[in-house]
Amino acid sequence: MTDTTPSSRRLAQTWPFPRYYAYQRKMRETAKHWFDGKDLPRDPKYAFILDKWENWPSNLILPDVVKYIKRHKAICENEGKPFPLHKYLHHGLSSQAMAFNLVGPLIVRHDYDPLLAALRSVGVSCEKQLEDAVFEFEDRKVFNEDSGQPTSIDIALRDASGRPFVFIESKMMEAEFGSCTVLGMGDCAGKNPLPAKTGCYLHHIGRRYWTLAEKHGLADLMKGERQCVLALNYQFFRELLFALEYGGIFVLLHDERSPVFHCDTGSDSGGIMPFVMQFVPDGLRSRVASLSMQTLARHIADSGRHADWIGDFRQKYGL
Repeated sequence: MTDTTPSSRRLAQTWPFPRYYAYQRKMRETAKHWFDGKDLPRDPKYAFILDKWENWPSNLILPDVVKYIKRHKAICENEGKPFPLHKYLHHGLSSQAMAFNLVGPLIVRHDYDPLLAALRSVGVSCEKQLEDAVFEFEDRKVFNEDSGQPTSIDIALRDASGRPFVFIESKMMEAEFGSCTVLGMGDCAGKNPLPAKTGCYLHHIGRRYWTLAEKHGLADLMKGERQCVLALNYQFFRELLFALEYGGIFVLLHDERSPVFHCDTGSDSGGIMPFVMQFVPDGLRSRVASLSMQTLARHIADSGRHADWIGDFRQKYGL
């Protein structure tokens, strides 16, 4: 009898969602072409990465943004505060570089209207007056992170008093939210520590992640799970809780072409965000939003005030 069972290769062609590897391949080629056009030195093996980290300024579009980043980093360091520049900032598809390139010009020109319009378009109502924005905002007190690298928010929007009220995490080529390093180092089995919070090394040393998850009602939706919900999506919950503790809003800035965080076939939705939102109480869902870089770029272009760089941004990221 002939076996009519479809092969795995044939079944793979019927998978309804786009595949990450196809997106990655396309974006690497886009980054390579942009670097080609600028005649910039590249890694001999990877043409979508600059030859060395120290050349990261060549990955940014506006020189004024480079000056701002260097100046702000120096100020933070003089005040004893961290301002982490990512290890792969020289990567053509670095999410930090994307944020610098897209939001940086708005900061240095103090023109936040396009950003506010884009946020409103995805349901974020900014009740407070936006005074300024900063990169890499941190506050060790929120989680009692008294040692090591604290939680750092990519972009924080602040009111006139200097208090942040919108917290933006940028993602581009990442295939996940950051996972728990304790699990990755082999020091945790990934078991859910709730309800007693026992068995979590981070809770044991005084970190307040689970304490705040209980305070804001997320723990109630996590208690029935056998596996620790934070283990693989640790960064999302950490930054969401950070925003909630400030009484603010968490926003994911992402590339809508990536299937990682949002993936909609029309009849079904996938991606990490729909999954993690199951653990956000209904009353808090209005304080979580996703904003695509395409939407923000469109609002910036429509403003008519950034024609000197927004076209280059679109070319760099294939928009």
